[in-house]
Order: sequence, then structure tokens, then C-alpha cells
Amino acid sequence: MTDVNRQFLNDHDHLQDIGIAIEAQEEGYVRLSLPFDDSLANPGTGVMQGGVVATLIDHGGGAALRTTLEDPAETPHASTELNVSYVRPASGDLTAEATVVRSGTSMAVVEVEVTTEFEGEEKTVAVGRVSLHIDRE
Repeated sequence: MTDVNRQFLNDHDHLQDIGIAIEAQEEGYVRLSLPFDDSLANPGTGVMQGGVVATLIDHGGGAALRTTLEDPAETPHASTELNVSYVRPASGDLTAEATVVRSGTSMAVVEVEVTTEFEGEEKTVAVGRVSLHIDRE
């Protein structure tokens, strides 16, 4: 597998600035990490801002999709829908696991679960679904 996902991160300063990193990837699956930082939290709360969590989910969707594409660097794709359900406050380091549900001719759907360690256990922070358009022409 080419490492187009690492190149994608290298080419996007805003994803690097917030600290998203690729931990693992295989066809149809990507695990990302995002360390907690006060600069990403709502002021005075110690809780990561929801848009940051949504960004992690959105990027996880695209990264997982790229693992299924024959030529991911040359196959344009874009999110067309992003759904996020926040389950609990994100007050620690985050892990996102993105799994491709379907990668079709022109559309894909990816499910993403974001977790954190909470009181010594891994707990779900948010669940999301990303729909993406694929331009295979």
C-alpha cells in the first residue's frame, strides 16, 4: 500500500497543527490519534471543542477511503455528508478508528468511533459517519 495518507497529512498544515497522526492503516481501516491540548479546548472547560472532534472524524473518513482506492493520490474525493453524535466530553487524548462500510463507484460511507481513556477505561467520545463522493473518471 502506498503511504498517501501520510503525504496527505504532510500537505495539510491545519491537520498537523492540531496534532492528528496516523497510528495504523490497512485496507478499509485507519486508526488516528489526537493528543489533548488546551489550545483545542473550549476556554476554561478542559474539554476539547466539538469541531476539532468532527475534524478528526472527517479526516478519518477520507483516510480510510484512500486505503481502498487503486490510485488514491490521483482519485479525487470529497466529503458530502458528515454526521457526528457526541457521547461524552473529550478531556483527554483521542483515538479514532475509521472503517469503510462501502466504497462504491461514485460514493463511499465510512464509520468512525472516537475514544479516550476515562477513569482507567477506554470510553467512546463520539461516533460519526462520513459519506464521500469519489470521482473515478
